Formats: sequence, C-alpha cells, structure tokens
Amino acid sequence: MNFFDLSYKGIPPWDIGHPQKEIIRLAEEGEISGRVLDAGCGTGENALYLAGLGFEVWGIDAAPSAIKKAKEKAKKRSLTVNYLVFNALKLHLLQNKFDTIIDCGLFHVFSDEERPIFAASLSSALYPGGKYFMLCFSEHEPGSYGPRRVTQAEIRAAFSKGWKFNYIREAEFETIFGPHGVKAWLSSITRL
Repeated sequence: MNFFDLSYKGIPPWDIGHPQKEIIRLAEEGEISGRVLDAGCGTGENALYLAGLGFEVWGIDAAPSAIKKAKEKAKKRSLTVNYLVFNALKLHLLQNKFDTIIDCGLFHVFSDEERPIFAASLSSALYPGGKYFMLCFSEHEPGSYGPRRVTQAEIRAAFSKGWKFNYIREAEFETIFGPHGVKAWLSSITRL
C-alpha cells in the first residue's frame, strides 16, 4: 500500500472537508469552463463542488481509498462525478479530452524526472486552448514539513514547451492545521 492510499485510511492534512477556496474563486470568476478533470482529486471535494455547479467532472487519483471516499460522498450528495483510480502520468490512456484540468496538490509530489512526463500527460488530455490550473506549495512556506516546495522557475520550466502562462500568483493552500493556509502558487496555464 502506498503512502497516499494509507493516508486516506484516516484524514490526511490536505483533506479539509470542503473545496479549496482558490477553486471556488476560479469558478466564481468564470475561469473554469467545459468538461473538467480533477487530477489528484483525493476524496473529491473540488470535483463535487464543480459538479454541483453543473460542470461535467471527472476525478482521478492513484489512491483507491481516496476514490472510495469520493464515490461515497457523491452518492450521499446526489452528485455525478466520474471517479477513477488512475495514474495522472498516463492520462492518454483515458482516451478523453477536457476543457479544464485542475490540480490541487498533485504537481508538487512529482520528482524532477516525472514533471515533464506529467506535463505531456496533461497535454494529451486537454483540448488545445484548454486551461490547466495548478495549486502547489510555494518555496515561501517556511519549514520542511509536508510536500516539497516549488518555485515559479520550476513551474515555468515544466511547462516551457507547448504551453502559455496566463499567470502564476501567490495563493494559500488550505489544510486541517488551522485557519491560516500554507503559502502556495496558483498557476493558470493554457495548452497551445
């Protein structure tokens, strides 16, 4: 059993029981459109929120225990989300395309070697002109607890070919540790 699947046997620090406020803001500002894929959806709060707004949403996660919880939430809330246990590095195998892909806390778990594979995987599942929104830990977050920190330069390097940056801005990643979030980057990147 991998670390993430084991984490979902309990409540991991990132499983806050509601959608991330950055996803809510993106939806309220009309930035999310069309068919949506939540890559690394965890127990599904962001996907469920978007499904509740009327979007067709798919949610994938490599942790079977997370997907099990997400499906239970969807049933309890009478919402439809296509949840799958799936490897985000192999999105071409979905044989499906999306207008928007969201990622809250997935990119920062990948190694340097996996990042270009992930970018290519995203490209295979996103229509040209589609947008990828990424929320990841920033290097400005003090300490070493939690996932690896990511710099803007690392984000730009991973998406340097075949992508256009709309923005990378300071944001907060909510956790269960209290009212103050973790310093993060929110990126909006368009597939060319």
